[in-house]
Amino acid sequence: MKIATKRGVIASAAILLTALSLTACSNGSGNSSGSSTKDASSASIGLLLPDSVTARYEAADKPYFEAKVKDLCSGCKVLYANADGDASKQQQQAESMLTQGVKVLVLDPFDGEAAASIVGEAKAKNVPVISYDRLINSPDSNYYISFDNEKVGKLQGQALVDKLKKDGVASGAGILMVNGSPTDNNATLFKKGAHSVIDSSGYKVLAEFDTPGWDPAKAQDWVSGQVSQFKDQIKGVYAANDGTGGGAIAAMKAANLSPLPPVTGQDAELAGIQRILAGDQYMTVYKALKPEAEKAAELAVDLTKGDKPKGDTTVNTAGGAAIQSFLLTPVAVTTDNIESTVVKDEFYGPNSASQICTADYKADCDKYGIK
Repeated sequence: MKIATKRGVIASAAILLTALSLTACSNGSGNSSGSSTKDASSASIGLLLPDSVTARYEAADKPYFEAKVKDLCSGCKVLYANADGDASKQQQQAESMLTQGVKVLVLDPFDGEAAASIVGEAKAKNVPVISYDRLINSPDSNYYISFDNEKVGKLQGQALVDKLKKDGVASGAGILMVNGSPTDNNATLFKKGAHSVIDSSGYKVLAEFDTPGWDPAKAQDWVSGQVSQFKDQIKGVYAANDGTGGGAIAAMKAANLSPLPPVTGQDAELAGIQRILAGDQYMTVYKALKPEAEKAAELAVDLTKGDKPKGDTTVNTAGGAAIQSFLLTPVAVTTDNIESTVVKDEFYGPNSASQICTADYKADCDKYGIK
């Protein structure tokens, strides 16, 4: 009886060990296991955007991203949060998502340096991070999706210089530079690209300002002070995006500066396009946000499945780490090509022309063939 009992214990132990071994193999087999496939098809994906003063994030990036995720993975869930221009708030939002068990974080950092700690926490939980639109200064980011941001600055600077020369503005004339947020790596690249054109153009930078949080009100306040100081010496304004451009224009109008000097922009915001048609703003840079957001969604879904596609290129962080990257091409937009860019691409939704050409801008739209 004792021998039989001993043999039974040994047999039971062997069966248990075999079962545990098979379970371990199943859990470590990635996409080949039924449970892993189930996890991927119902995964939670975190989307963290940086601020609400820039219209594109709520109006374009978020809905495009969510729609593409749903299309690719009907059972996947997108957890969304906006930092409202607060790095600490973004940190808390990311930690909350990690606690809720997201499988991937898509992070557009308000502060590219501070966001490195988010990447560190995600890595500790084996959660990959896609650096979206703005580069996070961390060697542990898995991917970076954006535009060629130095080229954005070059397009802005070149458009401004060309316009001044076309208008016969003499060499040595003055330009204000209203740059983007000092916490945004993209803003550094925009500024670098713009300076590469402006510094060799013969025109003089009277003063420049890095706009905290991309806040149009702060840009407006700063430009108001510069108008008081330089007045008619201001022959052009480099503004890093449409929000800061709008702030600069409001300041110059309030000071009755006439004629308004040419002002640049970026993001092709609806209000920016309308200002271009009205002659208040000279140009913007159109970045096709739908392809950017959809690429981020595709990559996020791939990562939930364990797939790791190779980037089209690599981009280095400030510390020199090479991040697998996908970079899209920006386009300069003036009155000459509004129809062939934002209208053709239905940037503001179906029949974008009707959203641009409200009663106040109908005559301008007719003048430039927007329909």
